[in-house]
Amino acid sequence: MLDRLARVGAAPAGEVVIASAAPLLPLQVSNLTLEIAGKRLVDGIDLTLASNRFTAVMGPTGAGKSLFLRLLHGLLEPSAGEVRWGGVAMSEALRLRQAMVFQQPVLLRRSVAANIDFVLRLKGPATRERRDEILSDVGLLDQARQPARLLSGGEQQRLALARALATEPEVLFLDEPTASLDPASVLKIEQTVSSAQARGAKIIFTTHDIGQAKRLAGEVVFLARGRLAEHTPANRFFTSPSSREAQAYLEGRIVL
Repeated sequence: MLDRLARVGAAPAGEVVIASAAPLLPLQVSNLTLEIAGKRLVDGIDLTLASNRFTAVMGPTGAGKSLFLRLLHGLLEPSAGEVRWGGVAMSEALRLRQAMVFQQPVLLRRSVAANIDFVLRLKGPATRERRDEILSDVGLLDQARQPARLLSGGEQQRLALARALATEPEVLFLDEPTASLDPASVLKIEQTVSSAQARGAKIIFTTHDIGQAKRLAGEVVFLARGRLAEHTPANRFFTSPSSREAQAYLEGRIVL
């Protein structure tokens, strides 16, 4: 996945010159700020993510986690500051090398198979074999002809994840992807994203599920009131958090 190739020009004889696309990491965030209606919701975040390990973005409700992911993915324009991937400012070309799965699945009003076919055709000729492989990975091959809207909540989220992974993203954002799902769906989604990470994708996800963060995360970015309170390896975060906000969060307390 990380050896994705990009066309950069043509040789005199008409041969296409191929070069490896520049890596997206490190992700560098400088003074990232978002204000809406005069209220600062993301407040001057400075952060660097350089490794391929899972990054969990955590914090209490209203901390700005979902907005932060949308800023990183280029779905929102910051009020100040910038996001740079591999030293390059965020652009549409960079965003197309990423994918995002939202808490509420966004699906086409078509069959399960057609949802995957649509994405595959954007990349080139779609094959039934590739589509079936993708659906099998998320446990939905038997429902391929079923309308997507008739799937259960957990199945819809698995289909949304399959659609995102069909684009072969180098960075995958997950915004509370297993909230309110049954344990079987949670397990399947965690297995699927772990496989994507093993193939080279960088996974950045938000979660309120401390158990899930402990299972998956290699590092934790903890936000409080729109600010970065802590960025630390996951094992250190869960055993000895350095910020009082994180300490209170893990103990189930509220810090004003």
